[in-house]
Amino acid sequence: MPTRVNRQTVDVSAYPDLLVLYLGMRVNRMYGIRTFFSFGRKISQSVADKPDGLLLHEPVYYSFFPMNMGMRQYWRDLPSLLAFARSEPHRQWWLDFLRDSGGTGFWHETYSVKGGMEAVYDDVPKPLGFGRFAGIQRARGPMFGSAARLGRTDSGDPAVSETELYES
Repeated sequence: MPTRVNRQTVDVSAYPDLLVLYLGMRVNRMYGIRTFFSFGRKISQSVADKPDGLLLHEPVYYSFFPMNMGMRQYWRDLPSLLAFARSEPHRQWWLDFLRDSGGTGFWHETYSVKGGMEAVYDDVPKPLGFGRFAGIQRARGPMFGSAARLGRTDSGDPAVSETELYES
């Protein structure tokens, strides 16, 4: 007997600057399992602290082998997301990770209601997401920070500057 489909939708007009982020951490080496689980605790705590502008945080499982798990986050707007990214302890976690990925890879993809999409893949050995069809390039210069990749030049500096990462 056929069942009637209960179709529903949402009205996101109250969120004209909404951003949706998919983030993932991939275990590249056995010792990366430790790094992976240490970040899980840190992220859980940061979400529990309810950063301003974070509307929703949901865990997402991409694959179990290789282990690649992450989250989907909905942010009110880019300034809220960037304020969180630039704040401690997130800023320090990001800097530490970029200096030593601890046997893991990290990636994120951002989709903006205002228009624009961007992504970064750090120590991800095989292209995924946009990288599978749009081609990979180095995240340096104007492609270093997420706001610039989104085409938002009025959003200030990235959480970790290129100079801080490569010249310290």
